[in-house]
Amino acid sequence: MGKVWFVGAGPGDPDLITVKGRDLISGADAILFAGSLVSQAATQWAPDHCEIKDSKGMTLEEMVEWMIEQGQENRQVIRLQTGDPSLYGALIEMVQPLDAAGIDIGIVPGVSSAFAAAAAGVESLTLPEITQTVIFSRIEGRTPMPEGESLAELGSHHCTLCLFLSITLLHKVREGLLAAGWHEESPVLVVQKASWPGEERIIRGTLADIKKRCQEAQIASQAMIIVSPTLGARAWPDLKKSKLYDKTFSHQFRQATKQATP
Repeated sequence: MGKVWFVGAGPGDPDLITVKGRDLISGADAILFAGSLVSQAATQWAPDHCEIKDSKGMTLEEMVEWMIEQGQENRQVIRLQTGDPSLYGALIEMVQPLDAAGIDIGIVPGVSSAFAAAAAGVESLTLPEITQTVIFSRIEGRTPMPEGESLAELGSHHCTLCLFLSITLLHKVREGLLAAGWHEESPVLVVQKASWPGEERIIRGTLADIKKRCQEAQIASQAMIIVSPTLGARAWPDLKKSKLYDKTFSHQFRQATKQATP
């Protein structure tokens, strides 16, 4: 039997794939990539003999069947997925039939679009004494949300929210966060195709106007929504700083400098 590797291709820029992921591609015999979300440039390191197939028109059953066939030929098979395979990647749905077929699997993590979007906007998802928590979620659409995970419930924590697969549901984002006690003026960052060379677009607004701004920009797919009390901190005149680098704070590698007595 061969082995099927689930490799996170990262958010879009092929240079953001991990070194391990790139090395596996360079030794691959077959690659199944999510063409609707992953740039084909991510397959550029594949050897000439490698069979490369786009999965965007395939069902789950067809993808699994293809991977099993390739894996049974003692091949190194790559399932190249957008972002990180563990986030909204139908990972377990594909792993179970591979397990049943006796094919070994491996997983290589990737850079999430949540991090690429924060980088694009030069934003920090956490700040001392502002929020130390990040929630990855989505708005309920065809896939229902489990009990206790509505946006109004998650938003009640008033921490950073990174919302996947929700750009067409911005009205629900507004409704849910207002119900959770956020204000109309709360800042929102939307990044479409974060890190994609020449295709990345950044839209800033508030809960009150972000839907209109995105409609005007014709952004309706492949976009990350970040709502956070940390947004815009780059311009804040007063910022609580990390204790780790405070000269009066001791840790394993540095002794604190005593403050002068007044």
